[in-house]
Amino acid sequence: MSDKSYLSASYNNILVSAIENKNGLKVGLIQLNRPEALNALNIPLMKEVVDTMENMDVDDEIGCIVLTGNARAFAAGADIKEMADATAIEMQLSNRFARWDRIRKIRKPIIAAVSGFALGGGCELAMSCDMIIGAESAKFGQPEINLGVIPGAGGTQRLTKAIGKARAMEMILTGRMMTSKDMYEAGLLTRVVEDAVYLDEAIELAKEIASKPNLAVMLGKESVNKALDLTIESGLEYERKNFYLLFATEDKFEGMKAFVEKRKAEWKGR
Repeated sequence: MSDKSYLSASYNNILVSAIENKNGLKVGLIQLNRPEALNALNIPLMKEVVDTMENMDVDDEIGCIVLTGNARAFAAGADIKEMADATAIEMQLSNRFARWDRIRKIRKPIIAAVSGFALGGGCELAMSCDMIIGAESAKFGQPEINLGVIPGAGGTQRLTKAIGKARAMEMILTGRMMTSKDMYEAGLLTRVVEDAVYLDEAIELAKEIASKPNLAVMLGKESVNKALDLTIESGLEYERKNFYLLFATEDKFEGMKAFVEKRKAEWKGR
């Protein structure tokens, strides 16, 4: 069993909880909690977020993670006060984005539940997740151009891969905000829902995923992400190796036996 102390720890910038799921593993919930700054992403907040994600990743009772903000803002961007006077050398030496890179290594699925503003680093943080549930009121954008810079936490890359060069170019070079509907139609969002239920919808999706065999979920996430980086030939080979690997798990035998016997599978997580 992994250490559960992170669930009861005191945080300055986030709220952390685990939601029971009667059908399987729990859902880990991380809520950004700097409302006075529209959840601006300063270094202490990002440290708490990433450390908590890593704790949830090794918690054998957590099957899926939900990351959210509040009704007014998921996150309105990076904390500009931290960077306003920084030089290029200081930014290079601070290695500001090393913590962001650790999010890519989280094995369990992460769902962003977005309401209000998801701008700059907030948009990049949402895109670092595996799925995005957007409230109808949500606004997405990369307005860094208006500060004399460009996105630095993956915005130019993830946005382009998600919605294509032409639309990503427009957003990044104009700084224009887009609605949830725009981003859903462009392929960035998993779904758009009413404001009152955006978090509930994300949690329900997370519960559904957490009820599935966790090893298959992890390898499924891994394989889909590889599709963005590999050629079709390499991607198919990668998928096939993970497919064969799952035939070594107890859950594969249980799942297929339950299907044949027309009963509900009882997953073991191994």
